[in-house]
Amino acid sequence: MPSMMARLKELGDENRRLKKMYAEERLKAEIIQEAMAKKWCSHRVELSLW
Repeated sequence: MPSMMARLKELGDENRRLKKMYAEERLKAEIIQEAMAKKWCSHRVELSLW
C-alpha cells in the first residue's frame, strides 16, 4: 500500500508540473499572437500611408 501512495504522489506531482508547463506555453503563444497582431496592424498603417 505505501508504494501505491508513493506512486499516487508522483503522479500528482507530475500532473502539476505538466499543467504548469502547459500554462506557460499557452501564455507564450498568447504573447506571440498579440505581438504579431500589433506588428501586422502597424505594417498595415505603414502601407496605407504610402
